[in-house]
Amino acid sequence: MEVLLPKLVVKVMGVLEKAGFEVYVVGGAVRDLLSKKKVYDWDFTTNAKPEEITKLFEDSFYDNAFGTVGVAEKHLGGDGDGVFEITTFRSEGKYSDKRRPDKVVWGKSLDEDLKRRDFTINAMAIDKNLKIIDPFDGQKDLKAKIVKAVGAADVRFNEDALRMMRAIRIAAQLGFIIEEKTLKAISKNSKLINKIALERVRDEFLKIIASDYPKDGVLMLFSSGLLELIIPELIEMRGVDQAGHHTKDVWNHSLDALEACPSSNVIVRLATLLHDVGKPKANMDRGVGKEITFYNHEVIGARMVKKIARRLKMSKKQIDLLWLLVRWHMFAYDSHMTDKSIRRFIKRVGVENISKMMDLRVGDRVGGGTKATSWRLEELKKRIVEVQKTPMQVKDLKVSGHDVMEILEIKGGKKVGEVLNILFEEVMEDSEKNEREYLLKRVKEVK
Repeated sequence: MEVLLPKLVVKVMGVLEKAGFEVYVVGGAVRDLLSKKKVYDWDFTTNAKPEEITKLFEDSFYDNAFGTVGVAEKHLGGDGDGVFEITTFRSEGKYSDKRRPDKVVWGKSLDEDLKRRDFTINAMAIDKNLKIIDPFDGQKDLKAKIVKAVGAADVRFNEDALRMMRAIRIAAQLGFIIEEKTLKAISKNSKLINKIALERVRDEFLKIIASDYPKDGVLMLFSSGLLELIIPELIEMRGVDQAGHHTKDVWNHSLDALEACPSSNVIVRLATLLHDVGKPKANMDRGVGKEITFYNHEVIGARMVKKIARRLKMSKKQIDLLWLLVRWHMFAYDSHMTDKSIRRFIKRVGVENISKMMDLRVGDRVGGGTKATSWRLEELKKRIVEVQKTPMQVKDLKVSGHDVMEILEIKGGKKVGEVLNILFEEVMEDSEKNEREYLLKRVKEVK
């Protein structure tokens, strides 16, 4: 194999072998090595017990019930902030909650440890001499770009139901397909996902949305029956026809929009997928010959995505951004819009979210069968930049409350704010009026 193990990885393995223990690199690290991809997480398995591992590595930590000891790179002489995880061989055990084994049983061999793992491409190991241990033909499946369960898929998913989501996530990240029997087992056992904590489901779902092939991931979630258990609102978009330039129903348009969204921000991608989720409820087909309309679908959709995000226990910051992007995604522009209107749009969306909204619009446009941009969109972007150079808030005026109090000979109060707001409205209409001499004169006139 034409790869080299990093010095710190060799060091970890050397310490354990010198103490008389077996040790192997396992899991995603092996998969990435064989795919010639950068490895971000190094996991090891060994026949050493946790208490034996901690004695060998100074400043290591062990505070879990699953036999995993963490060793920070910096304590091995490295300059990174990563953590190497070393886990004792484990054997099969009962999974009453469909997520975690009831108790950890230490295994006696590497083979015993590998056969309890989820998928063949994750059930390979490498020793320090780069010998590959591959009892389930993971290399063959890796080459064929297939995600296949180790052993009986039913058994694997009944042990840990989150593995169903993980199978789809791995396929979406790598551009793989799911082996037929494995996919059938996901469909058969899909309802087991209800036994998994929503936080865990959310994390896997967002990784699918953030993957290189998010559209394929969502389609796999749908075909397996998992999507209706996670976000059934998406399925309601199927078969909802659209008018105008749209050539596809809301469901397929939204999937295409997700695929085309240029943002790497997972919430922007999710907002792009969900931007039209309110259309089925807003659908108003007025009969033969009448145009299909979706009045206020962005308002309805914004309420819906907030409920969806809360159900998935997303953070307040994520919920707020998701709501904002869906609520205001229907912004329009023409050359006759005043600077005041542009400022109102910027204040509504937030300066920090302008590029996010533009990325959603790109996805929406491409998903609707048009070009990624237009002269209107490009002109709007330029005007947004220019408008931000002019006053956006009262504090940007070239006069202050002290000026108003001095000119009007008052000590402060409501009157000062009223005058400043009048001046600000004028400047919003015409930014060239934000000149100190002009505004000082206006203070006297509006008193």
